[in-house]
Amino acid sequence: MAIRRVNTLHFNQDQGCFTCSSDIGLRIYNVEPLTQKLFLGVDMVGSIANAEMLFRTNLIAMVGGGSTPRFDENAVVIWDDAQTEVDKKVVMDITFAQPVVNVRIKRDRLIVVLRNEVHVFSFPNNPKKLLTFGTRDNPRGLCEVSPGGPIILFPGYKKGSVQIANLEDTKPDQTVSPVTINAHNGELACLSINQSGSMLATASTKGTLIRVYDVNTKNLIVELRRGADPATLYCINFSLDSAFLCVSSDKGTVHIFAVKDTELNRRSTFSKIGFLGQYIESQWCLASFSIPAECACVCAFGPNHSVIAICVDGTFHKYVFTREGNCHREAYDVFLDTGDDEMD
Repeated sequence: MAIRRVNTLHFNQDQGCFTCSSDIGLRIYNVEPLTQKLFLGVDMVGSIANAEMLFRTNLIAMVGGGSTPRFDENAVVIWDDAQTEVDKKVVMDITFAQPVVNVRIKRDRLIVVLRNEVHVFSFPNNPKKLLTFGTRDNPRGLCEVSPGGPIILFPGYKKGSVQIANLEDTKPDQTVSPVTINAHNGELACLSINQSGSMLATASTKGTLIRVYDVNTKNLIVELRRGADPATLYCINFSLDSAFLCVSSDKGTVHIFAVKDTELNRRSTFSKIGFLGQYIESQWCLASFSIPAECACVCAFGPNHSVIAICVDGTFHKYVFTREGNCHREAYDVFLDTGDDEMD
């Protein structure tokens, strides 16, 4: 049996499903309840480096990679699972001069991320390139687009900066100048945008602070402290109502912060060494829970104040938190074993 090495995990736009791109193909899961919705094995799609589904539709964007790829790493393939014949399921194939490091889909746009460029296409009928944005080197493929709005985020040219563009302003051959926020001194590690596109969150490779900005005013809304020690952050995600934020890191902990009612967050005061001996207040998480340390995972919000963490070791964790900061595990599973009885 092929090794089930997971290459990427990604929640869909409503956080109710997730894709698992691996060396044995692509699997799509429903979150609540945890069930396998689709399995495309290596015989059909090869090993997959990255994938994103369009909400809960039959359209899936895929990028080849891993041990036995069928699709080119320089191409984005659109798979329509509603097609009845296998050889007709690939309905679109767009090839680039460089490897594709990420892909995002909206109902009317396809966004393809290369290491130094972000390409925006019309979608799905007769796709045309609308414009290209330049970025600094972006090996993580950082790029987020609001599910319910026209805002897109990606790294700027300056270290630690974020570019914000409005996709409704994009027309073919039109020059668009994104707005830039200088969010961090270090390189960006994570980006997130809420459902409506009104708020964005950022973190740097240092991994100690998460900053939340108002997209319209570009002002800092709140600064949240994950911890005092540097960490590698894997994921930041807003809840669907934008009231909370969850963050996963290589410290083996998922942190949950309040964004709207920030009084719920724990606080501590540090003395800032200097001539005046200033004091600064830090906002720490409202609640947290533990997952396998140093096991990369992504997190998102489920129903009724729950947070879901899915890890590259194939484990599924569901925790419920309260406004008082209590947190308890409600479910644990191995999603890679779900649906195995349907496989050959």
